[in-house]
Amino acid sequence: MNVWVVSTDETMWSGRATSVVVPALEGDLGILPGRQPVLAVLRPGKVRITAEGGKAVAFDVVAGFVSCDDDEIQVVLDNTGKGFGD
Repeated sequence: MNVWVVSTDETMWSGRATSVVVPALEGDLGILPGRQPVLAVLRPGKVRITAEGGKAVAFDVVAGFVSCDDDEIQVVLDNTGKGFGD
């Protein structure tokens, strides 16, 4: 899967991954290759990525959203504490 983790002003990480786990509002959401499309709002927590080769990468989340479609994953973080639309 191709994964991008971006904030409001920079790309924090991009690369290929075998799994992504995000803190969605209704609970942790695991994303594996072949997942059906999904768009979810994130709650405070951690985004955890297992990159190809097994390296673990993690990012703190205050607010944001994740978009998954056709093995293209975009995680957008707003860690200002305000949240989107404030």
